[in-house]
Amino acid sequence: MANTYTQIYLQIVFSVKGRQNLIHKNWKDELHKYICGVVNGKDQKVYAIGGVADHIHILVSIKPTILISDLVRDIKANSSKWINDNHYIIGKFQWQDGGQYHRLFQLIGRNPSASAYHDFVWGGNVV
Repeated sequence: MANTYTQIYLQIVFSVKGRQNLIHKNWKDELHKYICGVVNGKDQKVYAIGGVADHIHILVSIKPTILISDLVRDIKANSSKWINDNHYIIGKFQWQDGGQYHRLFQLIGRNPSASAYHDFVWGGNVV
């Protein structure tokens, strides 16, 4: 279908292994920036990121050519390595297996200027 416009918004949520409170407020913002860089490096866009000591929320828009599971795998693998390389915790940091992905809405059409506006806030950082 020529000139088709697709926009997919997802909330991605995943937890620290064992729901341990390991994400410390002293380096949480740096972690969020790092995760934004991972997502941007995959040519996707972060709109907001937040969370608490035991889990993260990310609002992203993705292109229909990327697999959600691949994006989440890359976010988790790269951010775990970053946390471990920077020795932010004693021992090995890991994310819990799996995660939740919520499609907030999907716009498909020929006129991107007619797209709906969605305001999503959970107390995180709007990027």
